[in-house]
Amino acid sequence: MKLLVTGGAGFIGSAACRFFVLRQGWQIVILDKLTYAGHLSSLDGVLASPAATFLHVDICDSEAVRDCLEAHRPDVILHLAAESHVDRSIDGPEVFVDTNVIGTYRLLEACRDYLNRLDRGGRERFRFVYLSTDEVYGPSELGSACTERHPLFPSSPYAASKAAAEHMVAAWHRTYALPSIIARCTNNYGPYQLPEKLIPRMVIACLGQQSLPVYGDGSCTRDWLFVEDHVRALASIIERGRIGEIYNIAAQSNRSNLEVVETICDIVQHEKKLAASPRNLISFVQDRPGHDRHYVLDAEKIRRELGWQPREPFGRGMEKTVKWYLENEAWWRPILEKGVGATRLGLVG
Repeated sequence: MKLLVTGGAGFIGSAACRFFVLRQGWQIVILDKLTYAGHLSSLDGVLASPAATFLHVDICDSEAVRDCLEAHRPDVILHLAAESHVDRSIDGPEVFVDTNVIGTYRLLEACRDYLNRLDRGGRERFRFVYLSTDEVYGPSELGSACTERHPLFPSSPYAASKAAAEHMVAAWHRTYALPSIIARCTNNYGPYQLPEKLIPRMVIACLGQQSLPVYGDGSCTRDWLFVEDHVRALASIIERGRIGEIYNIAAQSNRSNLEVVETICDIVQHEKKLAASPRNLISFVQDRPGHDRHYVLDAEKIRRELGWQPREPFGRGMEKTVKWYLENEAWWRPILEKGVGATRLGLVG
């Protein structure tokens, strides 16, 4: 099995590369543009392996992508490269269209050309797996989970760009017979996530005794999926997923944003043996424009068809995550000093 991972130096991408190389022993080719969100330091251990090849490539560069496919001949494309921060998409949607929509289109076209030049065995092995998001569904009602057949109703520019890319993946499958599978995941957390995201940002703020800003009244809920559980789901999809299908990936571990922040505060207090709880640093700030209240996914299909189950309970996963950030300042401090996660983004007007 030879796997090409786009966006492999990002949060989910690097977790996938660690899993596939260090645990599965697969041959992988890693493509990444190395924007502010991609860091080679997230691939420590992976790049030392002869099973891994890294290429500094932008998926919008058609010629470079085609050259890569021709040179490395992958069996599977795992397309994770994307602009992914909702607040950034509110401030500047154009780059989300460029990368998530145009970039996906160019990658699909390069794969279509590559597929047409494979022999019969190569064509039968080939898979294009696209990682989408629960945000394409738009807001859910609590108690009403979205199945894979639920209509798409994205709220943010980020979600809209992911939905647009999904439609292209599906169209290239139906029109050109490109063997593709779509995965829609819930909120990921774990090591190597950028400080602009909720959990690492709050851990770092707790350490600095800084304000812990919670959007609105903190009652918006998300399903929280430990990144290693997500990567195992992607491996199941690659190995046993049905061509042309969509799979929701969820932990069924919904928590409000306020609950998540309070959990972080309690773990930091325990680990650092603080006399006072960082909970007293929580403040409520202006909500994000168009902020969806709840996302709830039905993940019965992937459990039933592929036998996947999340292994990491929320409490234990959060303890692992918070401890990782406490012990790995050498990874996140240089990123923070470059301004990633230092200021509030996504305010309109």
